[in-house]
Amino acid sequence: MSNTLRYTATRLDAELQKNPSSIERAMTEYFVSAGLGRPSTSEARSWTSSLPALTSAIVDAGLGNLEVLLEYRLPLTSRRADAVIAGNNPKTGKPHYVVVELKQWSAASISSESDNLVSVPGARYSPVLHPSMQVHNYATYMRDFLTIFESQATIDSIALLHNARKSDVADLFASPISAEAQLFTHDSAGDFREFLTKSFSPDVPGSRAADALLTSRTAPSKQLLALAAKEIREQEQFVLLDEQRVAYELVLGTLEKARQADTKSIVLVTGGPGSGKSVIALSVLGELARRGYTALHATGSKSFTETLRKVAGNRAPSVKAMFKYFNSFMEAERNSVEVLILDEAHRMREKSVNRYTKKYLRDIARPQIDELIDTARVPVFLLDEHQIVRPGELGSVHDIKSTAANRGVPVFEVNLNAQYRAGGSSAYTDWVVRLLELEDGGPIGWEDEDTFQVQVVDSPIEMENILRHKLEGGVNARMTAGYCWKWSAVSDDGLENDVIIGDWEKPWNSRADRAIGSIPPSHLWAYEPGGFEQVGCVYTAQGFEYSWNGVVLGPDLVWRSTANEGTGGWVSRREYNKDPDFKSTKTVSNEAFDSLVRNVYKVLLTRGLQGTLIYSTDSETLEFLRGLTN
Repeated sequence: MSNTLRYTATRLDAELQKNPSSIERAMTEYFVSAGLGRPSTSEARSWTSSLPALTSAIVDAGLGNLEVLLEYRLPLTSRRADAVIAGNNPKTGKPHYVVVELKQWSAASISSESDNLVSVPGARYSPVLHPSMQVHNYATYMRDFLTIFESQATIDSIALLHNARKSDVADLFASPISAEAQLFTHDSAGDFREFLTKSFSPDVPGSRAADALLTSRTAPSKQLLALAAKEIREQEQFVLLDEQRVAYELVLGTLEKARQADTKSIVLVTGGPGSGKSVIALSVLGELARRGYTALHATGSKSFTETLRKVAGNRAPSVKAMFKYFNSFMEAERNSVEVLILDEAHRMREKSVNRYTKKYLRDIARPQIDELIDTARVPVFLLDEHQIVRPGELGSVHDIKSTAANRGVPVFEVNLNAQYRAGGSSAYTDWVVRLLELEDGGPIGWEDEDTFQVQVVDSPIEMENILRHKLEGGVNARMTAGYCWKWSAVSDDGLENDVIIGDWEKPWNSRADRAIGSIPPSHLWAYEPGGFEQVGCVYTAQGFEYSWNGVVLGPDLVWRSTANEGTGGWVSRREYNKDPDFKSTKTVSNEAFDSLVRNVYKVLLTRGLQGTLIYSTDSETLEFLRGLTN
């Protein structure tokens, strides 16, 4: 936070009156230096249009020595609050902060969809979140993740609609959320000044409070941990068996020793799909939260993270903030949390940077694995090496052990050799691994078990009909396919039927972040009922499970009876693959593609709990599969 733009209210107000362009330049320089890109002219002018209403109110209230932090970035996120006022509470003398959301709206009304959404005439996007809800969430998040608020400081939030009169936005005051974060308008300037004088002491400069906020340690609060413990434990009573329980106990025991000795240790949990890695993750997170230890959960998958947020935080939205991404910790302090649970760790990347990363972070970026190890006293890596499906994913046992050895950090390893997802059938997972020749031994025949069935179907039409029948019987089901068809962008008319096989056609799952009618957003395809009507790809299916699983093997991986000197084998054909990540032979060699595409189908084939239907677009491959299963 050291590069946060900060001013005393008096200085900022004077600059805005005397030379507003200097503030525009300062904000632009800040954005560029922070890697946020160069703001548009209209965006830069919005600052000098909105900020005077804020600063003049502070100065007129006799509080010109307060500090104003502009475009304050919330910890471990890319979200920014327009402004934070820093000072001291007049009654307690402790640091106090007010988070401010500035809106230039001249009119707005509550949306018909929800009391927490607002329709704004002429806005590019509408409806939008109620400004009181928006800024209240910012303040709650800060309270949940900055340790200064555990005992030393207090925080409040307001929305300032400086161009609107109260009558123009009367609907917004009727929403219950406006009681949590007050709304002030152009004709309630007196009320706003009164709010400020009740909130801050006029005798204490805001510099120390600003310093305290900007240097506060980042960690989930005790209140948030208690709430998470309650929510996670009440969602489902997880029963951990054998090695699952070993991993659970090992994390808790390792943490106690590391705390006592002030050292760092790594717990490495490996296991195939269905071996219970995510069950362990949630069980450990819930127990650590119950004990009041600081812990966070992180993955490299938007679909997986957003679904966990939806499920675990369904009744308590604050709990969602405990589920992060691997690239959330570029600026995290060393040992800022006691346990960092890294689920699906095979999806770690070389570095956390992407096209949205700020420039100053790009310049200091380290290997992602180092960032994650540094963040926690006990990092817990849960992974399956056969689920590395994308170039640049580096989460292997060798990577973790090698990094740990170079740093002198001990590694405690647990191998989950029992299977739970596939109806308790370790035989099916072993069969898939051998089918795809990911381990020695070659393909073998399959015999259905009481708890798990495999069927090779003659067409995608047959597959869909069988799965729809399961669905109508109350059993959840999904269809997935290899990335062998184009994937069109979402249009105003919905989704294109890109996956076309003969007379059968279906759309890929939506790429959008929002629902489109009954079509769920991309990250909830495996969770929402409407997902059955689209074909999922590996990036939306990975990490999830459903009772019945349909898999279409595309022409990018086919079986040829003469592939290996007459003994038969798989042949990967990258010319049929449409995944942009696999396009370049410079970044993905043919050998690497062969390995990755087998891992893709391994992931797709191991999503089912009760059964899997398989179809191949290649006739020789289809005949080969029939010979193994019928």
